[in-house]
Amino acid sequence: MLLAHRITIDPTDGQREYFARAAGTARRVWNWGLAESLRQVASGCKPNAMALKKQFNAIKYLDPAWLDADGNPWLRSVHRDAHAQPFANLAKAWSRYFAQRRAGEKAYPPRFKKKGRCTDSFYIANDKFRLDGKTAVLPKVGRVALREALRWPGRILGASVSREAEQWFLSVQVEVPDDVARRRRTGNGIVGVDLGVSSAATLSTSEKISAPRPLRGALRRLRIRSRRLSRKLESARTTAGITGRIPKGTRLPVSKNRTKGALALARLQARIARVRRDFTHKLTTRLCRENQAVAIEGLNVKGMLANSRLSRAIADVGFYEFRRQLLYKAPRYGTDIVLADRWYPSSKLCSHCGVRNATLALGERTWRCAACGAHHDRDVNAAINLQRLATGALAARTALPEASRAVTPGTAAGTGPAGGGKVTPVRDEHGQQDGSGQEENGAHLCARSR
Repeated sequence: MLLAHRITIDPTDGQREYFARAAGTARRVWNWGLAESLRQVASGCKPNAMALKKQFNAIKYLDPAWLDADGNPWLRSVHRDAHAQPFANLAKAWSRYFAQRRAGEKAYPPRFKKKGRCTDSFYIANDKFRLDGKTAVLPKVGRVALREALRWPGRILGASVSREAEQWFLSVQVEVPDDVARRRRTGNGIVGVDLGVSSAATLSTSEKISAPRPLRGALRRLRIRSRRLSRKLESARTTAGITGRIPKGTRLPVSKNRTKGALALARLQARIARVRRDFTHKLTTRLCRENQAVAIEGLNVKGMLANSRLSRAIADVGFYEFRRQLLYKAPRYGTDIVLADRWYPSSKLCSHCGVRNATLALGERTWRCAACGAHHDRDVNAAINLQRLATGALAARTALPEASRAVTPGTAAGTGPAGGGKVTPVRDEHGQQDGSGQEENGAHLCARSR
């Protein structure tokens, strides 16, 4: 099982300067490779990452564009992994693009990276660094202090150094033995989870869990700091004598106050992201640890974000991140995740008699069934229907002793629920690293959930 640990770094000023140069090198090499590959695509050829890498290696120490003011190749001061890995990343990006096109999906080609608009990061191969407790020995900079030691025993596959606001992180990917990676569950329940805005998650046990919604709490400060930075940017434009759109390639003069303003804004945005991740990690871990099966809806989050009235609240809760974390944590606890089809009418089905209330509007938070007279809280009712859907799907496959009533009346266990939906049991998922220091889903881990 592949897991990753994201560790906070306490670098010196010199190490910070090198990290920034290495991240900038990776960004510039990516942009060079993308520009060359776009020329290949325009001429009707398919991009070849290995050919691009050989082409770059032939010029990187000779081309004037890659030499400093004294005519020396500045790439020699940055470890080679920083300007070699972008070609592998570019190959993956193009492969994903062409695969989506072949599948008839909406596809977008790779995009150029702009300083300040993308994540600053660079890669280090597993044979180029070593860990010694709370210290990492990295190429070109030597020993770097870490906030904590690596938590996962096993074979190290690689690492990356990244920046969030002013803080640098070392993300180490480790191949962990299954018996070490797996965690013991504390319960064997089956729970349905209905995601919402007023309550981040409503469980089939009638428990409602409110989200911290950090963006809403920090919105005033976010606007103030954004306006301050905008005024400093306008001052720089005036100093440079630029009116209207800034010409491409123009560098505005950077003042110390503008740098401090940008850093203050970045710190606030990083704090918002950390609070949201912390809440989501704790909730998803609790659900996987306490239940043998969790049912959620496969929501169309991208479509929901198109609603201008609800998009900010939905993004502040983090619907997609909730689902993503559940899917990669489930194999570690042996938990089954049941995804109900996005068209499954969980809110409109009466959890008592199974009659569908087709006229239920989005603004109606409670309703009474016309057939049996049962009074429902909209969210609790949806969670109960999802729980029964999971119970039926698992009972049909595993004959769980906890499986009581199969599913909501009118549906067959494990097949299609009433209303034309379908159930997608998830057994195999992947694990990698995210910004909270917890392992996340990526393209590597593959473990049976049961």
